[in-house]
Parts: sequence; structure tokens; C-alpha cells
Amino acid sequence: MSTNGTLRLATRGSDLATRQAATVKAALEERRVDAELVEVETEGDRVSDELIHRLGKTGAFVRSLDEKVLAGELDAAVHSMKDMPTDQPDGLVVAGIPERAAPGDALVTPDGRRLEELPEGATVGTSSLRRGAQVRNARSDLTVEPLRGNVDTRIEKLLAPSLQREHEERTEEEKERKGNAGDDYEFPYERTVEEWFDDLSEIERRAMEREVETEYDAIVLAEAGLERSGLAHHVDYQRLPTDEFVPAPGQGALAVTVADDDVAETIHTVLDHPRTRVETTVERSVLSELGGGCVAPIGVHAIIQGEYVHTAVQVFDRAGEESVTATRDLPVERHAEAARAFARDLAERGADDLIAAARREDDEQTAAKREE
Repeated sequence: MSTNGTLRLATRGSDLATRQAATVKAALEERRVDAELVEVETEGDRVSDELIHRLGKTGAFVRSLDEKVLAGELDAAVHSMKDMPTDQPDGLVVAGIPERAAPGDALVTPDGRRLEELPEGATVGTSSLRRGAQVRNARSDLTVEPLRGNVDTRIEKLLAPSLQREHEERTEEEKERKGNAGDDYEFPYERTVEEWFDDLSEIERRAMEREVETEYDAIVLAEAGLERSGLAHHVDYQRLPTDEFVPAPGQGALAVTVADDDVAETIHTVLDHPRTRVETTVERSVLSELGGGCVAPIGVHAIIQGEYVHTAVQVFDRAGEESVTATRDLPVERHAEAARAFARDLAERGADDLIAAARREDDEQTAAKREE
């Protein structure tokens, strides 16, 4: 712990990351543990032209923070658990796992349409291999296009085209009205362009100024990200059922990593939520045993039900055409061991083959990119 008794918490500098870290800071301070946030730039923040799944291969959003903790420069690091590699450096422990937020995904559209209501050929944006495969599996007629950036950026890219078109249409109608001031012209809108613009939310106004190359009919992202960014009440979205769109292991959960034993005890006592720890341990144990979490579309979701942890797993090929899916009730008392056994059974049922094929495809794409 720092000499002045204040815990120094490493966080990425993005709006979502700092909001998440702020919840950890607040929880500590409620228990009279002083804390401060220290922003750390990660490799993932610097390499802007890579997709998140590729960055995850080296823990690009995580390692820089943990290195500061291992070096003793900072006391703890706050991570989104789903971004954490399953292999942890020696000397580092996950000391605190707060209660998890919503674990599932959300489909966001400009006009509130649901997945089944999207027209044939509609474009859905996501940076996630898993989400892309799940969307293709549910609606093979849809087009999935890459989409990255923080939550705000992705929402702005979705909203920009429709808002810009509406602004243009309203502006043209207003010009028409002014040009026919003495005639019986019927203005089709109740509000002027200025009044309409004044009613827009902050994120809609930012979207008005954004240039986008791809027009998305919908995007898929974590519901927890929407909630923590404060955007859930400003967009239309559909919760995707977790039994059909099985979330990423650890999605919605935070993890606080620590190297010092005394700090670890403090963090654990104040922050740790036993139920969330068991559920996420099951999810990450399955992922670790299967491997391939950054190259293959894998979803794992666990929830405690009495003496068992109901666990659902989906492993897809990248096209979303083939899959190995299963559910199993694992005993709480030996949940980690049972999770690994479940994963081994899935591997024998064909999950290993899908992951191996995904790895070959990833290697081919990487090689082709290097030759460009």
C-alpha cells in the first residue's frame, strides 16, 4: 500500500474504464479506505487500427496496468474481466470481483427494431468474433461488419446516418416553407430545425458531426457497457437472451488485480462478491480449458441455482454455421474442477476442431496482413 495510506488504482483512460474504476474507488471509500485513480495508457489504446479480438491475444488492454502493479508503482488495477487473459502473471492475484452487472448483450438500433425485424441484408456492426457468429447463426441473411471504438463512438456511428438524413430533410422542408411563405404550403413537421436540434441528446449531437464509412442498421454490444456509460436511457435496444446469445466469459464483471498481500486482503474484504466470483470462475475455467478465446467465437455463461451452477457454453466456427453447444449443472462445492471437466467433454464433442479451424484462419489472416 502507498506510504500515505491511499490505494492507487490503475485504470485505462477511456470514459467507460474510468467510470468502472470509479465504482471500485467509491466502494472502497464507503468502507473508509482512501483510493485514487491513476490513468495508464495501454498498448490497446495506442494501436487504434486493430480489432479488439486481435488485441486480446496479448492482453493489450490489461498487461500495461498489471505491470505497474507488479512493479510496485501502483497498488491495484481495475479491469473488465472479459478482456483479461486466463493466464495471470506470477505474483498477481484477482483480489476483488464486485457484484456483476448485466452479463448479456444488447442489440441497438436507431429506431427500436428487434433482431427479427431487421430487413434482409441489414448491416450489423460488432468487433466481437462471438457476437458476429451468433448474429449470423440467428440470421444468416444479415451482413456483419467490423465496428470498434468505445461505447460512445459505436453509438455515434450507428446514429449518425439517420440523424444526418433527418436534419437534411427538415432543412430542405424549412427552406421550402420560407420560399412559399404566402402560399398554402403545409410544413410536415411540428418543430423547426432549431427546435428539433435543441431536443437532441448530447450523444445525438455528437453523431450529427461524425463522418462514417459504413452505415449500420444495428450494432451489438454489452448491456453493461451501455449502463455504465450512462447511455442505456438514450438509445433503443433489445436485450438478447443469454441462452441464445451466450455472453463472453466474465462479461459484465470487473476484476481488481493486486500483488501485495495486505492490499489483496483489504480489496477482497471490501469488494468481493462470492456469487459473482463462483460464476465467473466457472466461466473462465471453461475458457481456459478450451483455449482459443481470442481466435474462436466462444460464449460461456454460469449462474448459481441452489447447489448447482447452471452453465451454458457455445463454441462456433467464425461463419456461425457450425457449433458445439451444451448446458450442464455443476456442483457449487467443486465448481472449478467440474467446469474444466465440462470443457474437456465439449472439446471431445468437436469444440477442439472448431477452435483449431479458427486458429488456422486467424494465422492465415495475420500472414496475409503482414504481406500487404
